[in-house]
Amino acid sequence: MRPWPLDEAVAAFDRDRFSETLRGMEAAAEDVRRDFPWEDWPTLPLERYALGQGDSAETKPYCYLMEFGTNALGSIAGGSSMKHLIYARSQDGSWWHDPRYADEEEAWEAVRAGIVAAVTAAREGRIADIDSIDAIRSGPSLVSKTLRVYAPEGSVPVYGTDQVRHFLQRLTGQPASGLERFALRARLKEVVDADERFAGWSYDLVMEFLYWWADPNRTRQIVKIAPGHEGRLWEECRAGGYIAVGWDDVPDLRTYADKEEFLAAFAAAYTDEYNGYKSKISAKTNEVWKLLSLRPGDLVVANKGTSQILGVGRVTGDGYVWREDRADHRHTVDVEWDESYAGRLEEPERSWATVTVKEVPAQLWARIRRAGPTAESTGVTTEAENTVVAQPLDAELRPIADALGRRGQAVLFGPPGTGKTYTALRFAARWLGELSDGLPGVDPYAEPGTPAFGRTLDALTAAGRLTTVTFHPNYGYEDFVEGFRPVKGDSGGLVLDRTDGVFKRVCAAAASDPGHPYLVVVDELNRGNLPRIFGELITLLEKDKRGYSVLLPLSQERFSVPDNVYLIGTMNTADRSIRMLDAAIRRRFAFLELLPDSSPLQGCHVEQLHLADLLDSLNQRIRTHLDREKQIGQAFFLPNGAPVDSAAALASIIRGEILPLLQEYAYDDYSLLAAFLGEALVDPETHTLRDLSDEGLTTALYTELQLKGGAAE
Repeated sequence: MRPWPLDEAVAAFDRDRFSETLRGMEAAAEDVRRDFPWEDWPTLPLERYALGQGDSAETKPYCYLMEFGTNALGSIAGGSSMKHLIYARSQDGSWWHDPRYADEEEAWEAVRAGIVAAVTAAREGRIADIDSIDAIRSGPSLVSKTLRVYAPEGSVPVYGTDQVRHFLQRLTGQPASGLERFALRARLKEVVDADERFAGWSYDLVMEFLYWWADPNRTRQIVKIAPGHEGRLWEECRAGGYIAVGWDDVPDLRTYADKEEFLAAFAAAYTDEYNGYKSKISAKTNEVWKLLSLRPGDLVVANKGTSQILGVGRVTGDGYVWREDRADHRHTVDVEWDESYAGRLEEPERSWATVTVKEVPAQLWARIRRAGPTAESTGVTTEAENTVVAQPLDAELRPIADALGRRGQAVLFGPPGTGKTYTALRFAARWLGELSDGLPGVDPYAEPGTPAFGRTLDALTAAGRLTTVTFHPNYGYEDFVEGFRPVKGDSGGLVLDRTDGVFKRVCAAAASDPGHPYLVVVDELNRGNLPRIFGELITLLEKDKRGYSVLLPLSQERFSVPDNVYLIGTMNTADRSIRMLDAAIRRRFAFLELLPDSSPLQGCHVEQLHLADLLDSLNQRIRTHLDREKQIGQAFFLPNGAPVDSAAALASIIRGEILPLLQEYAYDDYSLLAAFLGEALVDPETHTLRDLSDEGLTTALYTELQLKGGAAE
């Protein structure tokens, strides 16, 4: 099923609702034109333009208005002041500008002429020509907002380049690749102008519609919701146009001030039912609260058990509704159902056994689509098979995409076993794969651990779009950027030859292919000497400094980092805290923490031991006695991506992987080790581990960590 079809969205869009917003936009633009008449621009003095001169609402230089004083026109606030192309530094009043210019006056002449040329081009219908104006290349958001003020008929006022690309893909169903920044904007205008559905609309109204319909900052959610035990409520849900769940002792979700208040109410109502297990109560709270986040256009998969799909529906109307008139299962969400998806999954989804509401990741959504009827069997092409729009990123991957769009580089950090490298590669396959333009061997939705997933990573690597490296203490600048290496000379002896490093080669490839993203994944980022490895590169990584060049000391070549180069690092906090990283590194990376997640283990048992309770209780004890950075990740219990399912396999993991790690944490303090695992496993008096059978070890873990829970005696 596609995201909300354009025809339906246009029909549902209430234009009158935005009339006041549009009047506010034009009033704000008129205020700017009054204070900065277009005829003054060819001779506008620098002090009337630039930030950093004791700015205030009274002095209002042009850049102040654009960033802080015209929110009605849309925001370009945040990030570096370099988007304004020239500004005075607040520390000492010195001027920042592109170093190609001798001083601020020369820089201002070029920038001012560039802005005048850009507005002229937009007024004349030549917006794509703006890409060739070098002086303003690094300020696309400022220039785009300027076009809204002085050339409102020249472009759709979407200021972020990534957002323009997103809307183009949603409108056309095709990736918007191979186009520079203002060529993308020209293409968006062309698509809108050619679409009769937008006939008579202003570009301001089109912009409001695009964000209302397909806001790139809010990705469509897909969740599975079981309509009662074994699907017993399916018929009434299907007929009534909704999905319903229980937990009626906590009524209408909209009456709670926030999630914390709801959690307290849920715990009070259901502690006895869940035997006081905090992890279970928290998990069920999250399931019910999830209903409140569903919005029109989101998808709901109705399931029966772990294999059967009853139907898929699109959320409509108000989304969540508390239906007081129902006898039970009063928490509901309005849904328009499509039963063409009814079918059975090729393999059961074990995690569905004990959860009612659960997010559906991309790989599982692909399996659900395959479970439905195909054109070959029915003679009908379903919406799902017609879909060319990318599937939404799941909750774990969305923040990575947001961070890369915002900063250009991110670090995934967390305790061991939380899936940092796994997540980075899963993101790479998905994100790069969707933008690969049909690269052979690439399946963005291949499930990790499958041959298709391996082939996808191999194909992306062979094409140069994905590069993976591992930092270590001996890794240096010469490996990453450039350096001299011994090679065999003509005479047979060794000579030093300058060679390009990994990152420099990636940047060269990306510069020649601006329509595709290039991603570098650095495993074990914190094990390298980062200031030595990055060198002067650390300046160029900043998003607002992409495209600026520095002189490399060895080759004496000018070097820059293209906009389409991204970097993800992974970092194990059990080895080193992010607080110990170089401050310049910390400022330039977004940091995303991956903490232990027991949800993949929900409903999974080894004999009587519930693996989710094992992980949650053990980590609660580790947090109590040590800290959160030394917790145990879920990956330890997911060999080859599947939950461990036998006492022998679990015992092997405990003895060979978890015990050695805990012994290292405890520094051979067996009293502390016993506090983690219990005295049935650890003898604190003799400083030994008890010799238990596999089944005995499993029983000891069950007694200590499931029955007693996270509070050790």
